[in-house]
Amino acid sequence: MRTVCLLGASGSIGTQSLDIFRRDPRSFSLVAVSVGRRTEALETILKEFPSVTYACVLEEGDYQRLRRKYPHVSWYFGDEGILDMIRDCHAELVENALVGFAGLRPSITALTENRILALANKESLVVGGDLIRGLLAEGKGKLYPIDSEHVAIAKLFSRVPQDEIDSLWITASGGSFRDKKREELIAVTPEEALAHPTWSMGAKITIDSATMMNKGFEVIEAKVLFDFPLEKTHILMHRESHVHSLVWKKDGTYVADVSAPDMHGPIAYALYEGHVSFDLVEAKTLSDLGPFHFAPFDEKRYLAPGIALEAFAKGGTSRAVLNGANEEAVYAFLEGKISFLQIDTLVKEAIEGLPSIQNPSIEEIVRADSAARLFVRDALKGGR
Repeated sequence: MRTVCLLGASGSIGTQSLDIFRRDPRSFSLVAVSVGRRTEALETILKEFPSVTYACVLEEGDYQRLRRKYPHVSWYFGDEGILDMIRDCHAELVENALVGFAGLRPSITALTENRILALANKESLVVGGDLIRGLLAEGKGKLYPIDSEHVAIAKLFSRVPQDEIDSLWITASGGSFRDKKREELIAVTPEEALAHPTWSMGAKITIDSATMMNKGFEVIEAKVLFDFPLEKTHILMHRESHVHSLVWKKDGTYVADVSAPDMHGPIAYALYEGHVSFDLVEAKTLSDLGPFHFAPFDEKRYLAPGIALEAFAKGGTSRAVLNGANEEAVYAFLEGKISFLQIDTLVKEAIEGLPSIQNPSIEEIVRADSAARLFVRDALKGGR
């Protein structure tokens, strides 16, 4: 039985992970959770999972109230509290389902503490990929991705030798506005952007799906995780989200991971450390994969992936600037402060306008993140 620390237990990935723990209590014992401000969800978790004896919330006020109500639980609060909880709970597996830059230091802490890391936090790899690869190279912990695309790649690479692969294709639904031309996006609303056609996700990732920044992040993640050549990694538009990633072999055949758009499968793959049964589909043409739609990726329609890869190529703290500016711009859009198309503009301006420090420490990455957010806020004050 694995003891588990679940970060972001009340979010989309976290709640689906709880489903897996309910189904298989013999394999997993949930001992620690974090929920941010969703304390009602936390109290429900404590009742259903009495094995939880460590818990972290965001606000000190909630921390004080809950520690009096549940004295048998070791309580923590804030960003530093999450790190302390990871160290203190001694869970064998840490699942990081946090959203945004806040997930970076927990990922690094989990690996430093030699834990198994089941990772749904994209930003950990986009911003701190070099640090994480360094820890893994030192033999610190293990990492299993949760993103459906990267779980699919892990499956594909476990069955198809890389020297037989011509190219890797990461699929993209196109998000909420996939049927609109770029010029039609000037006046779209947050409510329209949040209506994803195939996936049920949190607000931040749903907007990233609409801009396709998430796909730029996923290409970066694939490079960090699998070190497959970037020039042979491509995006393929796929409306139904059933084909999660595929490879084109040198012999002219495709091999794909095909399943319904449900995150329970990818989460289970990570939690069971890849020890799950799965089938891959081999086909001569894309149409042989099923009654699905595929189309080339249009980099002039979707600018965000190119912006992300430009920041990745610059390296260093430019990757933190990419993420910090994107987070700040996305939340500004959700709050009605900027238009949808301004997200791309602000991120690109931040990357071009802020310096890049190569081989940064975690402290320099944190400072670059703060600088990027301040850049976007200053741009908003200036009316840009």
